[in-house]
Amino acid sequence: MQLPFFLAVVLIVAGLWSLVVWPQFLRRVMKDPRARDAGGKATRFLTVHVVLVSISLLFGAATAAVGVAGLF
Repeated sequence: MQLPFFLAVVLIVAGLWSLVVWPQFLRRVMKDPRARDAGGKATRFLTVHVVLVSISLLFGAATAAVGVAGLF
């Protein structure tokens, strides 16, 4: 196996990992009692985690895209 091909596969796997794992994490955060106040409004806890997950998903998609581009 050639090194560039292997590196592209590693990037694809890393990107897919992020795209699979982070949404599961966000589901757990949204069920956490700290995610909403007594009135049902989103707390800073939820807002911060939504931002973190969104950025991680963006990086995951970009990583996978670079990996796919590396195959060609």
